[in-house]
Amino acid sequence: MRDETWLGPAIDIRPLLPELHNALLVLLRGLRAEDWGRPTACPGWTVHDVAAHVLADHVGRLSIHRDQFQPLAPDAGEAFPAFIHRINDEWVVAARRISPPLLIDLLSSTGTQMIQHWNDTDMTTLGWPVSWAGPEPAPVWLDAARDFTEYWTHHQQLAEALDRQGLTVADFLGPVLDTFMRALPHTLREVEARAGAAVEFVVPGPAGGTWICARTDRGWALSTRAGSQPAATVELDADTTWRLCTRGITPEQARARATVHGDEKLAGAALGIVSIIH
Repeated sequence: MRDETWLGPAIDIRPLLPELHNALLVLLRGLRAEDWGRPTACPGWTVHDVAAHVLADHVGRLSIHRDQFQPLAPDAGEAFPAFIHRINDEWVVAARRISPPLLIDLLSSTGTQMIQHWNDTDMTTLGWPVSWAGPEPAPVWLDAARDFTEYWTHHQQLAEALDRQGLTVADFLGPVLDTFMRALPHTLREVEARAGAAVEFVVPGPAGGTWICARTDRGWALSTRAGSQPAATVELDADTTWRLCTRGITPEQARARATVHGDEKLAGAALGIVSIIH
């Protein structure tokens, strides 16, 4: 069995999915006709477009992972991120013909099926890669957590576009940040450091925590327990952290808001973290 301990302890986000799903439906059911056309943080996408993208996520997850149906693949010479962005845009354009009431009905049905799919899935096995955490097959718990963070991020983008309160309480934002931090070992993969050197990433507050990414003889490994004095410490507030990880802000903008101690180069590399396909 492959050692996946370098990703840190497992996360089980399944108990949070029903409330997140319900929050999205409540948000969308309360919209006026003009609200669906509001712009969002996703360039060129309206509220309707982001909601349709969430539907695409549900449909893709169920079709590929539950039903083993995957007819699409990158074109010859097409990079995987470019492929993902292309099919996302194609879906959103096509989905603009879906009325808001029908879109809500489809989200309700597929979201419920997605929750059931994850509840029926063995979280301890290896599954598909989570590209921002590395190219190798990932534990299914990480894939499920990735799915949760994408769902949460799009809900947050919709809430902000509509001037509503998102799910930023610690019960939700805490697991989101914990999942995003699993990108740190892959983020630092090309950074040379002595064995045992560590970067400490600190997010203060009830949704935050401390993550230590240390250099081992096999690469970088994540834990939540401190060893020796870290070579670099990055402290960043929770709101800035999730926006950095989803590229709502740039690493340069995050650095301006961060408190850094120790090795500036190592800290700067950690602030390059990205926890989406980018």
